[in-house]
Amino acid sequence: MSEVSALNHAKFDGFASIREIGPLGMITLRAKPDLPGLAEAIRAAVGTEVPATRRIVTNGDKAAGWMSPDEYLLILPYGETGAALAAIAAALKGQHYLAETVSDARAVFRIEGAKADQVLAKLSPVDFARLEPNELRRTRAAQVAAAFWKDEAGYTLVCFRSVASYMMGLLTHSAQNGSELV
Repeated sequence: MSEVSALNHAKFDGFASIREIGPLGMITLRAKPDLPGLAEAIRAAVGTEVPATRRIVTNGDKAAGWMSPDEYLLILPYGETGAALAAIAAALKGQHYLAETVSDARAVFRIEGAKADQVLAKLSPVDFARLEPNELRRTRAAQVAAAFWKDEAGYTLVCFRSVASYMMGLLTHSAQNGSELV
């Protein structure tokens, strides 16, 4: 595992602030929502309940997000993924599931400021006026597969690490002063 962020904590200040954060620990957990022990596994790994459809639930610097009917994204400090995988394995022993660390395959960005939604609105087919806090969306930002969610301070966006530089370019171009939406 690499302990280097995808873009060495790149940042940009325009009408919104963009910064690459990380490295973050991330585990993809594939399991049916009615799997016995699933709630215990997520609680043991990140200390949250199983997230509802299109939601992310946080617990300090840890979170569990709903990615699809049988997929959850667990976010935690980078160095804690091994222990979290062991806790998941113990809680789901004998069950059919898949849990893998994907930390080094992802890049994570923060978009903050009063007009942060405008940055993403230029890139994604989402009605940001209706996006609720802690609602997680999987979509595209331009042509890049991405997931993002809103909190009280802005948005967190996750994409593949292989397109991190391209994503930073998209975000910074969208956040340039003078390019706000009318």
